Formats: sequence, structure tokens, C-alpha cells
Amino acid sequence: MKGPRNLGELQLAILRSLWQAGESSVAEVHGALRDRRLALTTIATMLRKMEDKGLVSHRENGRQFLYRAKVDPDLVQKNLVGELVTRLFDGDPLALVSHLLRAGEIELDELDDLRRQVADAERRQKKEQP
Repeated sequence: MKGPRNLGELQLAILRSLWQAGESSVAEVHGALRDRRLALTTIATMLRKMEDKGLVSHRENGRQFLYRAKVDPDLVQKNLVGELVTRLFDGDPLALVSHLLRAGEIELDELDDLRRQVADAERRQKKEQP
């Protein structure tokens, strides 16, 4: 299943809010994003646009709409990382990892975790080979 591409910063923030809450009214999403200082109508408009794109859905609770995300966070993350790798690193994921290592973006304790993840991935791939 393909996920959404080219999500804007606000769309991603709204999705994160909905993933965390499960279901929220426009006012609740607005409250979760209050540091952005956006009008309630801006959030309502964005939610309607996101619903048109199939990113969220709503149900009615009296006069209130309750929104929930329709896209899986892992799929969104995979697509956004894939887009980043394609656009900035010519489709080479190793170039992204190398960049993060060279730039010092990965701490020493994170390197230990990364080594474990690489070892786990190697074990899984060896099991999958005929």
C-alpha cells in the first residue's frame, strides 16, 4: 500500500496529534498545536482538506466532528524517509546514514543501538535466504 507523499509540516503535525490521541475534535487538535498560534478555522480547513486526500476521516458526535488518522504512522515515516533519500541522496540510503555519522548527528549510545539493529537485520536476512 502506498502512503501519502509531500505532506506539509502542518499536515504532519495534525497527523501526529491524531495518532497520539486516537480521535480528536477540531478544538482538541487546535489545542494540541497551540504553540503554532493558528486560528481554529485554519485547523478545521486543513482537516477538511486532509479528509479529501484520504488522510483523515471523521464521525459526528452531536454537532461536533471527531477526526481520526486513516494513514499508518510507519507508512508515513517510510514514505517521507524514502522521499528524503530520493531527493537529497540520489536514492542511496547508505549516503543518508553516512551523512548522519559524519555530521555527528548520532550519539555514541545511539551507535551501540544502531550496531544491534544492523546485527538483527543481518540475522533476519540470513534466515530469509534459501
